[in-house]
Amino acid sequence: MTPPQLVVHRDKELMAQAAAARLITKIVDAQAARGHASVVLTGGRNGNGLLAALAAAPARDAVDWARLDLWWGDERFLPEGDPERNVTQAREALLDAVPHDPARVHAMPASDGPYGKDVDEAAAAYAAELAAAAGPEDHGGVPAFDVLMLGLGPDTHVASLFPELPAVRETERTVVGVHGAPKPPPVRVSLTLPAIRAAREVWLLAAGEDKAEAAAIALSGAGEIQAPAAGAYGRSRTLWLLDAAAASQLPRALYPPASA
Repeated sequence: MTPPQLVVHRDKELMAQAAAARLITKIVDAQAARGHASVVLTGGRNGNGLLAALAAAPARDAVDWARLDLWWGDERFLPEGDPERNVTQAREALLDAVPHDPARVHAMPASDGPYGKDVDEAAAAYAAELAAAAGPEDHGGVPAFDVLMLGLGPDTHVASLFPELPAVRETERTVVGVHGAPKPPPVRVSLTLPAIRAAREVWLLAAGEDKAEAAAIALSGAGEIQAPAAGAYGRSRTLWLLDAAAASQLPRALYPPASA
């Protein structure tokens, strides 16, 4: 387990812009080293804010978008094109504005797709797609994502792994169908903690006072069953990107003054 590093920004706008710049650098470096890069996107307020900042960043053209694989950490199991789906929001915020390769945009299945309403079969299909993209040097049946981004929920959930529910207890499968999520819609597809932990770097995004208690709990040594965010970490780096409001309940000793 890699100990978390914290960077705290003045406000959510600055956090999104700085995170976008950080992500561009990480993608460009990976492409220079290996010819391609792999990133897991997150939805929600902060995830979409980062994507919009990335679309607006002048440096975005440094990325070779045709050599970038994009995956998702979770998805609402709704029909294709539904405005609540993470992939729909990502297209509006970023993907429609950059020259990506559609074959390298790995959206999670929709509820009107080939698996119909069977969310468990849809999850198994996404797990198979991940396994097919993994190389012999990769860990746990998924590609070694360069960056896997997660939003932090007010209840400490990440992806669609909610406290105490079966999905957060999964230790074998990389993708699961989620039933009865406390946040609508109740049916979702999600990566599991083993898949998340296969990433080289895991970035957790949190902005706003409504995330302050969750950040404090997750960074205080809580267990992952009760606080799923506490179990989200990367193989080489775990980075928490927060604004001042989300960090307001953290001990000041956890992050250096320069990061504010």
